Amino acid sequence: MSADAAGDRLPDSARAVIVGAGIAGASVAYHLAEQGWDDLVLLDQGPLWRTGGSTSHAPGLVFQHNGSHTMTRLAQWTVELLSSLSLDGQPCYHAVGGIEVAVTEERWAELDRRYGRALSYGLDGRLLTPAEVAGQLPMIDADLILGGLHVADDGVAKGLLAAEALARPAIESGALSAFGSCQVTGLTVADGRVTGVETPRGRVRSDNVVIACGIWGPLLASLVEGLNVPLTPVQHQLAYTAPLPELAGETREIVQPILRHQDHSLYFRQVADAYAIGNYRHEPLLTDPEEIHGWDGEEEPAIEAFTEGDFRSAYEETGRLLPALAGVELVRAFNGLMSFTPDGFPLLGESAAARGLWLAQAIWVTHAGGCGRVLAELMTHGDARLDLHECDPQRFDAHGTSRVYARLRGAQGYREVYDVLHPRQQQEQVRGQRTTPFYERQVALGAEFFESAGWERPQWYGANEELLTGDEIVPHGDWAARYWSPIVVAEHRACRERAGLFDLTPFTKVEVSG
Repeated sequence: MSADAAGDRLPDSARAVIVGAGIAGASVAYHLAEQGWDDLVLLDQGPLWRTGGSTSHAPGLVFQHNGSHTMTRLAQWTVELLSSLSLDGQPCYHAVGGIEVAVTEERWAELDRRYGRALSYGLDGRLLTPAEVAGQLPMIDADLILGGLHVADDGVAKGLLAAEALARPAIESGALSAFGSCQVTGLTVADGRVTGVETPRGRVRSDNVVIACGIWGPLLASLVEGLNVPLTPVQHQLAYTAPLPELAGETREIVQPILRHQDHSLYFRQVADAYAIGNYRHEPLLTDPEEIHGWDGEEEPAIEAFTEGDFRSAYEETGRLLPALAGVELVRAFNGLMSFTPDGFPLLGESAAARGLWLAQAIWVTHAGGCGRVLAELMTHGDARLDLHECDPQRFDAHGTSRVYARLRGAQGYREVYDVLHPRQQQEQVRGQRTTPFYERQVALGAEFFESAGWERPQWYGANEELLTGDEIVPHGDWAARYWSPIVVAEHRACRERAGLFDLTPFTKVEVSG
């Protein structure tokens, strides 16, 4: 059953209640049904299926490669799943390929590294010359770029179509009942276990509740003592151009590869005879979940007014890279809300606040199919066929549970979303959360601190420079040697040949009894 009307009665109980009918919640419902679950209930405060969240406005670009193997695999599973789905004859995925271009030597070196990882992760990737890029994207100025990285089955996911297509088989089989215009106003917990949800249309008892409501996650978290959903809604700019003469007569939604120009924090996709332009090149515009306006039937809640000044640089650079778009009229432009966690990874798994209370939060369309799959595995078998430590909702401990922490780290993540980031690069925001009793002495000794679970941990001491002998083996090249010092080698040698003293305060301690 799928219903929007306020008079439709909710079931008294369910095996699982999923809160949020965007693509993430629909994916969880689909995969739970695939695992044999029935008696499922899907709720959303907005109408089905254009519920008003991020899924409703997302442009759907799927670039599968990520520095994290886990995130890449989640994207690959999403592509695999959505490629198999259609809704009323319309495909849910267009595998047109994706190209990332470089206009700087630093980015070109990064694309080379990404190419190596792409191959190791099983992606069909290759490096392209400027002429080869132009062969696939004729509107690009090939003289501006050094080359590109192409992944053959990157493409565009149709989020709204996919959400309904994912839910429909379970609805038709009777395993799932979906209700729109039904806000969750309470989450009930007893003896450390979730017991159900409350809505204006009645209570649904359940031992399993999945929070998959994106930018509204922190609001639901406030309904349960001890539940933390550390994410920040951030405004992101998206604009659609007027029809382009170069694409005159094109009626197919998309045939050209999707494009990222990360040196200027931009992405592009064809939309029939026009183009869409996405812009990260502005200071983060944070929005408190409490300030997101309600659904009024016209303006979607996750859309804010377009801030033209923030788009000026993006507009100029777009015309430089894609001359056909220079000076083109924008027929629709807005700031869409999307979720950013303190480290950029989703919140995926069981909450510590109550058994049976699951999170599927901060999930972009790119990873939604894979995230629903692994969460269904966790709920069914207690484990998943993928290392999910990066997505564990408990990874921030107490030091990362404040709104200030989530806002500052989320804003920094937005600034850096397309930056060239070194694997050992350290966060600059909200440091010094956890220091040991020896911290001041470590500072005096010239400690270079890295962060681990909020702790400031020395990696080497400037005071030990006198231990250098000049024959230390050092990494080859600036990239490999970044955020490293030959003092590390000298300290290791000193400990191996003589003795050393270590501060183990930040290390996890496990107490076992019985």
